[in-house]
Amino acid sequence: MASEYRLVSTAVAGGAPQAGVLIGDRVIPAATLLAGETGIDSTSVMGLLRTWDKSHAALQAAVQKAPSDAGAPLTQVKLMAPLLYPGSMFCAGANYWDHLEEMSEIAKRTTGKAPPMIKNPEPWFFMKTTAGSIIGPDTPARMPSFSKQLDWEAELAVVIGRPTRNISEERAFDAVAGYTIINELSARDLMKREGTPFIYDWLGQKCFEDAAPMGPWLTPAAYIANPNDLSIKLWVNGVLKQNSNTGKMVHGIAEQIAYLSRHVTLQPGDVIATGTPAGVGMPRGEFLKAGDEVKIEIDGCGTLVNRMVAA
Repeated sequence: MASEYRLVSTAVAGGAPQAGVLIGDRVIPAATLLAGETGIDSTSVMGLLRTWDKSHAALQAAVQKAPSDAGAPLTQVKLMAPLLYPGSMFCAGANYWDHLEEMSEIAKRTTGKAPPMIKNPEPWFFMKTTAGSIIGPDTPARMPSFSKQLDWEAELAVVIGRPTRNISEERAFDAVAGYTIINELSARDLMKREGTPFIYDWLGQKCFEDAAPMGPWLTPAAYIANPNDLSIKLWVNGVLKQNSNTGKMVHGIAEQIAYLSRHVTLQPGDVIATGTPAGVGMPRGEFLKAGDEVKIEIDGCGTLVNRMVAA
């Protein structure tokens, strides 16, 4: 009998995407699994997140009773990004010690000084667009025509499950519904905009169509024992480029949630991309080209694969 599940969004021919529940290697529509439940919107993953405490309890109970042959094989289902339209995507910058070290020389050339290898009191964030940026697994990622230096960034993404404001670090994980994978693509040749007093162009380098491949599913937080100790790996065309652990974050997940909740009320479905480890292409002058396949694996979160294509 299955004891765990994952949430997916599935493409439906001629209809709107629907929430699915992955049990083992089979996918059951969430609306089918939760038939008869009241007060839960099971039509989408976002709907489930809006009543996460009730939804998760109902899903756990339903999974225990689901027949082993229910639903459809995963191989026959087209997966989309688990969260198609999150309200906000917050991205932690320079948040792995090994990544800070590999980017220090580039920062020195850009700003005139290397970043200090010390932990600042608070994490640092930028925001990434959601509409148009998020694509799912096994979906071609269109490369921006205005960039010749597209870089990869494997990241653990935290998905918020409850309205959260001014939460303490000690209670921060109470806000988390689950985790997924993001490839936080970056146009490195647009990092700096000459002729302005602001140096870095965060919109130009981070916000474009297909800039945030996500998936393959959302793993409920209950099934991740320690999100601050997960293997995170990325391959380009089968060559291992990033090989690290979420334990190397400068600011852990609880710190990030507490910090953000002091500034805004985090909402169900909001996403926090928690930073990328060492192994990105820029320090070596390696960038993505059309036809490249990028694969990311994070413990407990599955495998995200996307192939780069010309815009």
